[in-house]
Amino acid sequence: MNITLSAEDELVKRSRAYAAQHGMSLNRMLRSYMRQVSGLADLERDAAEFACLAREHGGASPAGFAFNRDEAHRR
Repeated sequence: MNITLSAEDELVKRSRAYAAQHGMSLNRMLRSYMRQVSGLADLERDAAEFACLAREHGGASPAGFAFNRDEAHRR
């Protein structure tokens, strides 16, 4: 989706310079900020962490682990 943004020339100029100093475009910087404030950044980070853990551990339980339904549901 495309959006239109209105901002003062000096604000855009300084923001572009800041983005360039950090190795990104203004567009990329704004998308990143929007992900952070909307909570999507956390979802993406959490999904990436889950995928990494699944690859590394493959769903294997520690040696000697025995599932106990009663303990799992104890409150």
